[in-house]
Amino acid sequence: MRLRRVIYICFILLMPLSIFAQQGGESLFGILHLTPSARMNALGGHQAALYDNDPGTALFNPAMADSSFHKNATIGFSPYVADINYGYAGFAWHIPKTGTFFGGLNHLGYGNMIMADQNGEISGTFSAAETVVFLGYSKKLSPLLSAGIAFKPVFSSIETYHSWGIAIDAGLHYRHSNKRFHAGLLLRNAGRQIRSYSESSAETLQPDLQIGASLKLEHAPFRFSLTARDLLSGSLDYEIPENEYGITVPQPESADAGFGDLLLRHLVLGVEFVPSDNFYVAGGLNPRRRQELKVDSRISTVGYSWGFGFRIYKFHFAYSSARYHLSSSSNHFSITTNISGF
Repeated sequence: MRLRRVIYICFILLMPLSIFAQQGGESLFGILHLTPSARMNALGGHQAALYDNDPGTALFNPAMADSSFHKNATIGFSPYVADINYGYAGFAWHIPKTGTFFGGLNHLGYGNMIMADQNGEISGTFSAAETVVFLGYSKKLSPLLSAGIAFKPVFSSIETYHSWGIAIDAGLHYRHSNKRFHAGLLLRNAGRQIRSYSESSAETLQPDLQIGASLKLEHAPFRFSLTARDLLSGSLDYEIPENEYGITVPQPESADAGFGDLLLRHLVLGVEFVPSDNFYVAGGLNPRRRQELKVDSRISTVGYSWGFGFRIYKFHFAYSSARYHLSSSSNHFSITTNISGF
């Protein structure tokens, strides 16, 4: 009952933050929007009902952590795009009659960049990076329903400028008695910047409300997943404002998108081939990513993702690749094991 009250209070306090939702690339702490799990990345990047005993899934929806996570550890690495590298580590510990605790660390390095003034005079190089610390807790409210919450201090540095803030994730996970159907409700990245990069006022983070479900077929080794995201943002269309330099910038296609197109951009779809607990092949589609990052002359596989995972001895290996743009794809690698087996 105590955890339930905490979850309710967090939802009540954080829901009003939705009025500050940001769009069109205006957001803080980009690391908060990345996908820590290779399996989830293969399924489109956002799946609120993905149940797997990889602690990386709990770093996305804290309600997923349960007794099966006990002493599970995971590490992952992603050569993201360009020279950007992204890595994470997570660990979970279950205490009977108390709940499941988990923690993790995400780090995003943007690499070295050229430092120049407004006239283009190069004076050297600088670097930028962001780090998130995860501290979470999950507990069963009933045999079929669990709730979880995670606190995420986030730190960012760009050259000599620094900023930090706190984000909170709160989620619910329903697991049907047949163990084939899962549903999830998640409020992600609600919080506030505590210190800004300059003397300007601190900003509110953009929360993301997600609802998802997954279903494994009874007589076939396939599982289908669907998640609706950005449900607090309303329409995802936006227009690029006029600039003071007299430069004409083409408006994005979403400025004239129809209702059906905008509705589809809230959805993320995934499918898995799971012949056993030791092997899977997955694919996903992120319509919003496909529409916003495509090149009209050649759309190709932008917005699609795929991956696979397998178990060898005491280790579970996973790989995924997501196509963000014609010029680049992101690759994710992760390894999960249970330390009690050593």
